[in-house]
Amino acid sequence: MNQIHGDDITVVLVTYNSAHCLPALADPLQAIKNVIVVDNASDDDIAVQLPRLLPNARLIKNPKNLGFGAANNRALATVTTSYALLLNPDCLPTPVFFDGLLAAAACFPDAAIIAPHLIRRNGTPEVSYRWPATHWESQGPQALGPCCVGFVCGAVMLLNMQVMKEVGFFDETFFLYYEDEDLCQRAFLQNQQIVLVPEVQITHLSRGSVKGPNPLKSEFIRGYHHAQSKLVFERKYFSAAQAGRLRWKTLLLALLTLVPRLLLPQPRYLARLAGRIMGLCRPYPTCGNNAQNGRGV
Repeated sequence: MNQIHGDDITVVLVTYNSAHCLPALADPLQAIKNVIVVDNASDDDIAVQLPRLLPNARLIKNPKNLGFGAANNRALATVTTSYALLLNPDCLPTPVFFDGLLAAAACFPDAAIIAPHLIRRNGTPEVSYRWPATHWESQGPQALGPCCVGFVCGAVMLLNMQVMKEVGFFDETFFLYYEDEDLCQRAFLQNQQIVLVPEVQITHLSRGSVKGPNPLKSEFIRGYHHAQSKLVFERKYFSAAQAGRLRWKTLLLALLTLVPRLLLPQPRYLARLAGRIMGLCRPYPTCGNNAQNGRGV
């Protein structure tokens, strides 16, 4: 079994108004030699905070918000290490996590993607992995040991750079959401291994990475791009006709949900629902049905 060291990994963080996450990441990432932060034109003071809290990190500052996949691609194009660890800013890595991840990489050297078990704020496991939705519906309890799956959440992904260069990185048609599903789908269709290692765990403070001046606008954007990306994925792997049917079905459900949301308004959820409805009504970007369409690197 080959031994994998910390210097074999580059940690990639994509930030958007995420400076508030840096203090929690400062200590665990101090020991990592290679760290790249790609900032999607934040309004906060991350450019000031980063040299102080993560002096070992290299900052790539995009002039505008390119989206999650495109921002990762900018970093991945510069990675020279054997592995790249994609890490959401709202995750809390520990030395035990890094040790376990390195051991998993050594144990599964042919795997394209290795992922840990995500743990929610309340300490319970987040079952954010499954078989591909295009093949069959996953059922059953959480995994108890290492296993091959068809999808893992993009919040934490260890990419084998040699293998993933053959698969391709993120399809930039997906601005936000479903870009991780598309990445896993292409790896799966090329018979590459996506390995979940549940004994390696990391806390994921879901939806905690963005803290901008207008939280309702952020919720609207989330809803909008989730709807758009869902249609992009449906068209790419099925057909335009099926994406059209999904659009009308989802729009009907969203409009039915709008009534109780207006009667018992919760601004955050209402803003997200309004974004979803807008995303379903507007034209969405297309990338064709070619499952190998991954851009950026």
